[in-house]
Amino acid sequence: MERGYVLHTRPFRESSVLVNLLVDGKGRVDAVARLGSSKNSIRSIVQPFQPLIFQLQGKSDLKNLKQVEAASPAVPLTGNCLYSGLYLNELLIRCLTVQHSAEELFFNYHQTLIAMAKEFNQSQLRYFELALLQELGTMPSLEFDPSGAEMTASGFYRLELEHGFMPVIATQYNQHKFFTGEMLFALKKQALAAEHLVEAKKLMRQLLAPTLGDKPLHSRSLFIKKNASSAKVTPRS
Repeated sequence: MERGYVLHTRPFRESSVLVNLLVDGKGRVDAVARLGSSKNSIRSIVQPFQPLIFQLQGKSDLKNLKQVEAASPAVPLTGNCLYSGLYLNELLIRCLTVQHSAEELFFNYHQTLIAMAKEFNQSQLRYFELALLQELGTMPSLEFDPSGAEMTASGFYRLELEHGFMPVIATQYNQHKFFTGEMLFALKKQALAAEHLVEAKKLMRQLLAPTLGDKPLHSRSLFIKKNASSAKVTPRS
């Protein structure tokens, strides 16, 4: 039996769905799942954030999902945590193909969901993005600059996607173009502080952009709409 999480589903023929999965030890797997009759339907558990155990059958890239069971209760994500979870799912679908095994990401994903359900912090998203970029092989070194010199926490760096973090002389006129060594070191150690979060988010967007392309993230749009709707609600005095 395999274990994994559903990232996304969409209708596929009568009473079946096409499922994008993140599977322990395998990475992304796409499969067809028959939902079954109303009495024995698995519809309620073939959902995001629900840990599953199952069998995968078939020799092609598109597998058949069989003997699906809930491995444990669903991870309880609500509010910002729910939108953040949807963001992680969309990242994985957009960045991983079925040819990319991404064997280590399952544990990172599971731990991130559990951490978010307990107490949400933006840094959790940055650490997962870091793990994803490292798995894809597109994360520049956080230890050495392109010349091979060791990076320092007191330094300042400009990101060059093809080469890495180039040291720069920082001034108030170019500060929007560089990243602090302090933030990069904190990211490497997974010890981001509140003052690092805006800078770290900017960095990850730049690093993920070549893989994600120009198509907007649906989860990000949903989050923006949700916050805009909340802002229109005037509390009663």
